[in-house]
Amino acid sequence: MTGTSPAAVPEVGTMVRDTSRDKVGRVMAHLHGTLWLRPPGGGQEWTARPQDVMPVSASESLSSRVAELNRRARHGF
Repeated sequence: MTGTSPAAVPEVGTMVRDTSRDKVGRVMAHLHGTLWLRPPGGGQEWTARPQDVMPVSASESLSSRVAELNRRARHGF
């Protein structure tokens, strides 16, 4: 059999980078071949295709969360 295999679908709870938007998010759900992602500190979810996401390292995940917490502290959220 030739061709490429389908993109691996990350598990719910996994932190990924959406390469089409250059944003980091946590996988919240899978629905009809689409991933629902949420920013590390919460906020509005967005959808992404499995082939457009890649896992992030632990340090990148932590950096994203710290940046979100700093943003909230500055704006009083």
